[in-house]
Amino acid sequence: MTTPLRYTTHPSPLGELLLAGPEPGVLAGVWFTGQRYAPHVRPDWRRDAAAFRTAAGRLDAYFAGELKEFGLPSAATGTDFQRRVWAALDTIPYGSTVSYARLAVMAGLPARAARAVGGAVGRNPLTVVRPCHRVIGTGGALTGYAGGTERKRRLLTLEGVLRPSGG
Repeated sequence: MTTPLRYTTHPSPLGELLLAGPEPGVLAGVWFTGQRYAPHVRPDWRRDAAAFRTAAGRLDAYFAGELKEFGLPSAATGTDFQRRVWAALDTIPYGSTVSYARLAVMAGLPARAARAVGGAVGRNPLTVVRPCHRVIGTGGALTGYAGGTERKRRLLTLEGVLRPSGG
């Protein structure tokens, strides 16, 4: 029997975030509401905003342009392959991007594994915290973000990778 997760929701400039974890201060996931692969809150989950006070504060600081690394404990689960790709994701510096093929190589895989790597990136349960938005197509296209390409564009603009669009 697994312990029900604690969760809370938290506003962000890009939409409401769902934060969940097994114990205070430990994240199993951060997802935008309605994001592809985001779980639905289950009846046995326990709302506990206090358990995510540190994570919420760091997310606020990130969106304010004051934080570049989250440094939060994670209990995210995935296959061995996914965890290998996610570990490589964690090494992409703030304000940088890599292609899916480059990320494959960073994970110790051949560049031709880019499509499989893209699948693992899409299943990243720690949106924003684990920087899957920093992975782009080989030609620079903003593809494959489970939170939507407009959010990806806005995150990369926040980090200075892209210029703000005129308006």
